[in-house]
Amino acid sequence: MDRRIFPLALGALGIGTTEFVIMGLLPDVAKSLNISIPQAGHLISSYAFGVVVGAPVLIAFAAKYPPKKILSYLMIAFVIFNGLSALVNDYYTMMIVRFLSGLPHGAFFGVGTVVATRLAKPGKQAQSIAMMFTGLTLANLAMVPFVTWLGHQLSWRYAFGVVSVLGLLTLISLKFLLPYMESLRTTTLKDELEFFNSAKAWHIIAITGIGFGGLFAWFSYITPLMTTVSRFDKDFIAYIMVLAGAGMVIGNFLGGVMADKMRPALAAAILLTAMILALIGVFFFSENQSMSLILTFVCGALSMAVGTPVNIIMLRSAKNSEMMAAAFMQAAFNVGNSLGAFFGGLPLEFGLSYSYPSLVGAGLAGIGLLLCLAFMKKYKPVI
Repeated sequence: MDRRIFPLALGALGIGTTEFVIMGLLPDVAKSLNISIPQAGHLISSYAFGVVVGAPVLIAFAAKYPPKKILSYLMIAFVIFNGLSALVNDYYTMMIVRFLSGLPHGAFFGVGTVVATRLAKPGKQAQSIAMMFTGLTLANLAMVPFVTWLGHQLSWRYAFGVVSVLGLLTLISLKFLLPYMESLRTTTLKDELEFFNSAKAWHIIAITGIGFGGLFAWFSYITPLMTTVSRFDKDFIAYIMVLAGAGMVIGNFLGGVMADKMRPALAAAILLTAMILALIGVFFFSENQSMSLILTFVCGALSMAVGTPVNIIMLRSAKNSEMMAAAFMQAAFNVGNSLGAFFGGLPLEFGLSYSYPSLVGAGLAGIGLLLCLAFMKKYKPVI
């Protein structure tokens, strides 16, 4: 890995860890704060809402500054608010702190994506971006399972403490490894936002937000699903998260290959179809432990596989607005996070089994598929 990209990958590791670790610790957080598991699921939505708000807003106001300065300040906020997450003792304050923790997320990836392309050798831009997102896949493969295990063994608060340490290490690496660059803004803010006046931009965002909601309806409640429906021991959850993370690593590669071999919109449609089938499978077969593990790997793979094609669709469509487009896509992914956690929790409020969120997820992925097919029909000559 190019040492100049390392700070971006390390930041992605920390961001991926804080976003996903709470999903493996929902019962622990719920018990500690004296709330129900569905209420604890709203903490996921709160973080996601922070990403949605922070991604475009912070990019809009900060893009005029050198990227090294922007990334450093974003990571300072990341350290502070994740540190506070480890200390909060009541539900409503935790909701606020998780919202604030999400603010730097999308902006970091929006700036980082453009920085990675600027640092790349000619013709190697995609590989440079992939190196940055290596941190995100490693978060799901190794760091999330580790801090999930740590949270179960000691306290969920230690998980957010580890995340803050990752943020501090990212700050140090940004200072010493990331070279200075001038501001990345090449057009005015008004020109950057012009693309988002088009129906095409919001069509892509809708595919991403609703389609990914299907994944998060399942993933947000994976711990109670595995312990109450599949009847795995609580101590086994960390290994299940490793399995999901391994699927994400494979899926990241699969999505890239498919997007290179066919139209990205077609690749997204195929993968959303597979996601619907996998989530229906979770609903019907989670009582079988072997099938439950297989489907965890498959759903993990599909979660990362769909991301690459839809990102390419947006970047190809948003000429001269790439940084803002990358920020909006992070917002869209986290709209999906929020929608999935919220709608996935509704059946639980009515006392239904923890297998039902996956059925809700299949419905959301189905809407995403219909939107994707409509996009293909409307923009067939382009993407």
